[in-house]
Amino acid sequence: MASPRNTGNGGSNNIGRIAFLLHRQHNTQAASPFYLPVLHGAEEACRERGIVLAFVVVGPAEPVLDLLRLHQPDALLCAGFFEPEMVAALRDTGKPLVLLDMRLPGYRSVNHDHQLGGYLATRHLIDGGRRRIAMLTGPLAHYSILERYRGFRRALFEAGMLADPALEVQLPSTGNAVDNVGRALDTLLAGGKQPDALFCYNDSAALAALRYIRERGLAVPRDIAIVGFDDIDGAARAMPPLSSIRIDKDTLGRMGVEALLDRPVASGAQAVLEQTLAVQLMARASSTD
Repeated sequence: MASPRNTGNGGSNNIGRIAFLLHRQHNTQAASPFYLPVLHGAEEACRERGIVLAFVVVGPAEPVLDLLRLHQPDALLCAGFFEPEMVAALRDTGKPLVLLDMRLPGYRSVNHDHQLGGYLATRHLIDGGRRRIAMLTGPLAHYSILERYRGFRRALFEAGMLADPALEVQLPSTGNAVDNVGRALDTLLAGGKQPDALFCYNDSAALAALRYIRERGLAVPRDIAIVGFDDIDGAARAMPPLSSIRIDKDTLGRMGVEALLDRPVASGAQAVLEQTLAVQLMARASSTD
């Protein structure tokens, strides 16, 4: 194995080991199509620079600082949601810290434009003539999920459409993810007027919804159009192929490493606190007739 080497890149020469931290709630089969490519991008960036990357799953009930002492990292990458108290404890270690797919004031972070993505997905459904657009969302305490929800609401508002709380269902963060989607759709379809479109906060929920809706004898997109988010590998292979908001997950991980290495050394210099990556609508057969 190659030994860590110095790069001389903006004060990065004392970073030889980075810990990639993933909250235990994201260490699931449903979340892995998103976070594994992020980890892969970070690993590639580290390998190119001779930096050792350790993958550490943590939770609030675990001795996080003790786990870090085992790996002895020089810097930390936190991917996805973390309790602010945990992030503050990590910052207090004095190690360089960057948040991925999460934003907190005063912390360096790299995120996609989740609000624009939610807006583009909903605008696409509106432009396709859909008027009863439902949303399946996850916990709104998560920065990226809340931003996607805000984009959904903004698109409805700009189109002069009233948001209907009966068409917004927050999926629980515990239990079987597929069963949770099925129960949410039972609620939506049992209403007086069923939705004619569905925006899901991620592709895992959207793919489960697509299967469930077809099992109920409804046609996608004729009866209900569906758009997901993240454009995971399985989206384009679904039947019908799933429309989604594409985000570059590998680049997210790579830019997290680069943000850690971009530490100013000149007097008065400042690192860029927040970086935002572009998103792209991938319109496929699940939302276009």
